[in-house]
Amino acid sequence: MNLLGAIEAGGTKFVCGIGTEDGKVEERVSFPTTTPAETMAKVDSFFEGKGVQAIGVGSFGPIDPVKGSATYGYITTTPKPHWSQYDIVGHLSSQFNVPIGFDTDVNGAALGEHLWGAGQGKDSCLYITVGTGIGAGIVVNGELIHGLSHPEMGHILVRRHPEDSYEGFCPYHGDCLEGLAAGPAISKRWGVPAVELSADHPAWQMEAYYLAQAIMNYILIVSPEKIIMGGGVMKQPQLFPLIHKELKNLLNGYVQHSALNDDIEQYIVSPQLGDNAGLCGALALAKMALS
Repeated sequence: MNLLGAIEAGGTKFVCGIGTEDGKVEERVSFPTTTPAETMAKVDSFFEGKGVQAIGVGSFGPIDPVKGSATYGYITTTPKPHWSQYDIVGHLSSQFNVPIGFDTDVNGAALGEHLWGAGQGKDSCLYITVGTGIGAGIVVNGELIHGLSHPEMGHILVRRHPEDSYEGFCPYHGDCLEGLAAGPAISKRWGVPAVELSADHPAWQMEAYYLAQAIMNYILIVSPEKIIMGGGVMKQPQLFPLIHKELKNLLNGYVQHSALNDDIEQYIVSPQLGDNAGLCGALALAKMALS
């Protein structure tokens, strides 16, 4: 069985791993995301001599995943210092003579969950991460969705909660979904880190209000057969039932399906791959590149 390399390129840390074509992670290492020169030197060192047959990269974005584009393989307009317009695929190709798979971290995680996790056996699944930022990737008919670029579902517009006066922190859009509902928004709105808020704090009802709006939009537009929600914020177990209830209220019976009623707890779920969702996603991108 071929050995594959995986890179979960995050804005805070890089996670690199070695795994197999059935999604099993055999070795992993992580280190902080600093400058491209320093960070990629550690990536190169990790993979050197490992004999991987392909490398998959699931990256923070925005990126250019469109093959044939002049900036294919670049991290593009990210606000992350030093990484804007960085050619990550070009660097890896110069170091390793193997196929390179490249996509967003959330598209990778969606593909990994589709192949080996909560989305197995489904024609479509949506993966949403809610953490330092908000992003989503989707698999439809077994394929990742691209168009002009890649989906940026974390930056959709949502209605404000009637009691929310926080202006939003997104540097591009202010009070888009990410600006109002990502981890930094929770912390800045309430004055303490989200993890320090009690389970019955009103913050979580407000969070569910925003996330349920987004999910309603995703359901009405792409109608995925499974929705998987990961990221640090979604480790608050009280959020899932709040989202389920809020989503039912928003849909108001318009879309008739058991998955949105009695079976909603099995429809909107946490990642089956757990904290390995991103790394397994990168393995899935490597597998796709190899094939």
